[in-house]
Amino acid sequence: MRIRNLQNIELLKKMNKYWSEIVEKLTPYTPGEQPKDKILLKLNTNENPYGPSKKVLDAIKLSVKQSLRLYPDPESEVLKQTIANYYNLSKSKVFIGNGSDEILAFIFQALLKKEDPVLFPDITYSFYPAYCSLYDVKYKKIPLDKNFNIDLKKYVLNNGGIIFPNPNAPTGIPKKLVDIENLIKLNQNSVVVIDEAYVDFGTESAVKLVNQYKNLVVTQSFSKSRSLAGIRLGCAFANEDLIEALNRVKNSFNSYPVDRLAQVAGVEAIKDEDHFNGITNKIIKARIFLEKELLLMGFSTLPSGANFIFTKHRSIDAVTIFKKLRESGVIVRHFEKPERISQYLRITIGTHEEMRKFISILKAII
Repeated sequence: MRIRNLQNIELLKKMNKYWSEIVEKLTPYTPGEQPKDKILLKLNTNENPYGPSKKVLDAIKLSVKQSLRLYPDPESEVLKQTIANYYNLSKSKVFIGNGSDEILAFIFQALLKKEDPVLFPDITYSFYPAYCSLYDVKYKKIPLDKNFNIDLKKYVLNNGGIIFPNPNAPTGIPKKLVDIENLIKLNQNSVVVIDEAYVDFGTESAVKLVNQYKNLVVTQSFSKSRSLAGIRLGCAFANEDLIEALNRVKNSFNSYPVDRLAQVAGVEAIKDEDHFNGITNKIIKARIFLEKELLLMGFSTLPSGANFIFTKHRSIDAVTIFKKLRESGVIVRHFEKPERISQYLRITIGTHEEMRKFISILKAII
């Protein structure tokens, strides 16, 4: 092992000769595992257990047959208008991107690189500091309170912007919209970015505030509630001046970020409200079922407004449970750092049947 490590160091030294200076300073974000081997239950990356709408699949098939030889619409006009109609917004207040992660990267570059640091929770997405490193953005982590809540009172200080997920990840705990609105009112000198990747599973969206506040940006994803994680599609909502800033960054990077298949899939996913409401309600019910079952087994679970839960056992080590689940063909997510959450496991909500199966396996190993 030591010889292999030395070989890796020597290899890196040779590679570094050709690297730009910034590359050596980066700590890349590590996404959740996508196992190649067949597993029994994959509950680690918060994908939707239900497939996309049939209307989505039909639209993709039609687009494959008819139009892949052509470049996509660079402005995603039809999708943009469909989303604007859904949220009763002007089309000029909607931005479309190749996944919400890409949009967030644009936001860090376009709106958060200021003299004062951007503020975000100390326990949240690890790609926030990764973006800061990539774009040389100053940042300050604000500690969660003792119950893992985001304490918005701590964010009322000089800053170059504020960003946090609602609900937060990996905790799953949501913030009330009235508290978010109060923060926006108190923070008029920089933007407030609400990252709503999991908002559709019981958390109130801040999109309805976009028309009222010129310093608000809201991002959303099609990966979770719309079952399109494999497509890579996201959107943002803000006033026209902030949208223009995002467009300037996008068009300096890639004028055609969203492909034809993603655009037609997104349109139909938004239109098919029956499918959307049906699967999100099923996931919420399965989450409630899982929380109750885990409580009976000695687990303590944080309140969740997402399609996952964050839970720990009162006496059994999290790593022990994680490994035993893995040996039984079940993958969940465990975070070694920060230490404060090292005894918690993040469990994606599957179908009701998958949750029953998960509970059965869990009972057999603890």
